[in-house]
This record gives sequence, C-alpha cells and structure tokens, in this order.
Amino acid sequence: MKIVLTGGGTGGHFYPLIAVAEELNNIIDEEKLINTKLIYMSDAPYDKRMLDEKEIKFRKITSGKIRRYFSFLNITDAIKIILGTIRTLFVIYTEFPDVVFGKGGYASFPVIFAARFFRIPVVIHESDVVPGRVNKWASKFAKRIAVSFPESINHFPEKTRNKIAVVGNPVRESLIRLPKEGFSEFLQLDKSVPVVFILGGSQGSQKINNIVVDMASELSSKYQVIHQCGKINFKETEGRVAVALENSPFKNRYRVFGFLNESAMKMSAAASDIIISRAGSSAIFEIASWGKPSILIPLTGSAQDHQRENAYAFARTGASEVIEERNLSPHILLSEIDRILSQKEQLEEVRIKANQFYKPNAGHQIAREIINIALEHA
Repeated sequence: MKIVLTGGGTGGHFYPLIAVAEELNNIIDEEKLINTKLIYMSDAPYDKRMLDEKEIKFRKITSGKIRRYFSFLNITDAIKIILGTIRTLFVIYTEFPDVVFGKGGYASFPVIFAARFFRIPVVIHESDVVPGRVNKWASKFAKRIAVSFPESINHFPEKTRNKIAVVGNPVRESLIRLPKEGFSEFLQLDKSVPVVFILGGSQGSQKINNIVVDMASELSSKYQVIHQCGKINFKETEGRVAVALENSPFKNRYRVFGFLNESAMKMSAAASDIIISRAGSSAIFEIASWGKPSILIPLTGSAQDHQRENAYAFARTGASEVIEERNLSPHILLSEIDRILSQKEQLEEVRIKANQFYKPNAGHQIAREIINIALEHA
C-alpha cells in the first residue's frame, strides 16, 4: 500500500502533514499493515531530517504559483505548472499510490491533478477558514474533505458539503506534550516574573519585530520576553534590542532567537504566560493545544485574508484577542498584555476555552480515513 502526502512549501502545510504521517505510522504498526510506504511530494523537502525520521520518502515535483496580481512571474510560473504537471503524471504513474492526501497550496496541484487523471482517490484537508484555490477545486472530486474550522463549510461548493468533516488542525504529538518542570532553568528565567512569548514564525514578521523592539524597555520592565524573530531578522533585531536596553537594569529579561527548535519551542511555550503570534492555522491550533492566552495579529494581505478569518474564528471562542495590523502600536499591544495578565481569575477560563477549541484527535481521524480509503483501493 502506498500513500502520497502533498502540500505547498510552507510550515503551515508541512507540519500538519507530519502530524498525520505520525498517526498513519501508528495505525500501520498497530494493524501490522506490511509493505506500506509514505511518500511526500512537493517542490522541496522543507525538512529532510524530519522526513527521514518519519520514514517518509521524498519525490520532488515542479510547480509554480499564480499570483492574484499582475506579475511577469505568473508567465514563467504558468510554464512551470504545465511542465511540472506533465512530469508529475509520470511520477504518479511510477508510484501509483492507493490514495493521495493533499493539504493545499500551489505545490499540491500537479499531484492532485495526476491523481484525478489516474482515478486515484483524493482526501484533502483545509487548515484555514477560507479554503485556497487548489483545495476548493479538489473538493469537487475528493472522496473526503477535512476542515479545521466549522466556518469553512460554507466556503466550499454546496454539492461537496456532505463529504466535509470538522476535525481541527493536526498538531505533532511531540509539540503537544509540554514539560511540567525544567523550562525556567533551561531558559534561565526568573519564576516570579511573567513571561511574554512572541512567536514570529520561521520567517519572522518585520512589522511585529519593529513594534516589539520599540516597546522593549517598557515591556522588559514588567515581563520577561522570549522573542522568536525569524532567522533572516535575527541579527538586526538582536542589535536593536541591545541598543534599546543598553542602560536598562532589566536587559537580561529579554531574549531574542532567530529560530526555536522543537525542544526550545516546547520549553518556551511551557514557560509562557501569554503568546503573541500571527494567525496561521498551525500557530493557532498549537497555542490552543497548550491552553495559553494569546493575542493574534493577522497578516494583512494574506491570501483570501485567511489569517484575519482564522484569528476571529478563534477569538469568538473567548480563547484569544485580536489586534489588526492597522491598529498595532506599542501602546495598544502593551495595554492588551497588561489587561489580559491582570485578570488572573479569568486566565483559567481562557485556558479551558483554548483547550476546548483544540481537537486532539484531528490527526488520527484523518489518518484513519486515509487508511480506510487506501485499503478499499488496494
């Protein structure tokens, strides 16, 4: 039995795929499904070490991205899509999987097109409230459609809605289990001072970085700060923070990281009292799984304005607050942090609501359906 996993080349697509792959491997081991292979098809491996660790074979395919605005890159990328789709037809034919699981994104199009061409069953998962173009197209012939948010259902064609299940967004098992001790020592934190964790994503957010650095002195006078600013922004952000806190007695309270590996991410999440983040679906469901209060700052101009839709869907549960970019300032952000952390009697309620929003069986539900469909096709 062969199962192909595919998705666009971002962490928001890749890591939920890994979470599903973990559950697939669990089912394969439990049910002794011999000769079962997992194959990841995309334009890049994203994290080759993790693919190897999970025993997932990588097959490179070529694709392009059609932008919603005029760009000469649309011409070259259209050629990439055509040539990449033709090549992917041969790749899919040589592998001939029993099912294809797609997470959306431009890199998944050639794979799902080839699966459709060869009448191979397709299962898709949409992370965001508003589905992307590939998933919306694939929904018309997909055997099953999984979504993270209930609000997503109305964004799909009416004829497809009987195939939709609201399962949440899969989170890797290793990220869910936060340590109960040792994190303060690991990060050299003072247990008596609250911790603000600024989660900028692997690429970081220059807008958030600028605002937070501008308030570094006042923020560190009240709180300890773990600021993950993105690899490309690390040197600049670290330098600006050093200048801002040069004469501050609290400069040791502010820690800047370009990237946090899995262990450091878990330690930071465990230590945090509040999390500041963009509003990608993966980030939201990770925060929800941790049961932490949060302030979400959706990215302006994200495709289909999906981050804004995601943020407000989470906020409506009472588990988070939203500050839109156009309203973001050091004063507003600091005031909101102060307000949330001062309402100690409500923090437990926020944690409960966050945990209720998170659906711990998302990965297993998707994996179970993929296996069932693959066995029918095998």
